[in-house]
Amino acid sequence: MTREEKSNIIKELTDKLAETSSIYFTDISGLDAQNTNKLRRACFKANIKLLVVKNTLMAKAMSSTDKDFGELDQTLKGNTSIMFSETGNAPAKVIKDFRKKNEKPLLKGAFVDQAIYLGDEYLETLVNIKSKEEVIGDIVTLLQSPAKNVVSALQSSGGKLAGIVKTLSEKES
Repeated sequence: MTREEKSNIIKELTDKLAETSSIYFTDISGLDAQNTNKLRRACFKANIKLLVVKNTLMAKAMSSTDKDFGELDQTLKGNTSIMFSETGNAPAKVIKDFRKKNEKPLLKGAFVDQAIYLGDEYLETLVNIKSKEEVIGDIVTLLQSPAKNVVSALQSSGGKLAGIVKTLSEKES
């Protein structure tokens, strides 16, 4: 690979790292071609981009971005595949589902919305992270709940209040 090719790859990776909010580093070594293709299909269906790049190129791309990856560069040893996603928990769900039939991929580390997770023991935590859309939905539901209660109380007691006013007006007549 020429220097120009390497610099182009580093530039593409740097751009991808800058625009993506969720990056997972995994180990898929030992998967045969058939299972690797199944994993790639599962990633494609979940709108995840799966790449295998040289660790040195990825490390250079990581250092070229404005993001603070902390100790995540230490996971760039051995075979590393990278999953890029806009949804924080999507790669974790794909990994967990895929591991029902295979022992890989293993999670080396993840960068999700500026938080860093190192090691496979964080897979379950990452699966349970809510996406931005889910959090917004929860907030909207919470905000609507008190308003619905107030409207409901006004409607039910409004009938009572009208009845009391009617009774009082009849007594005066």
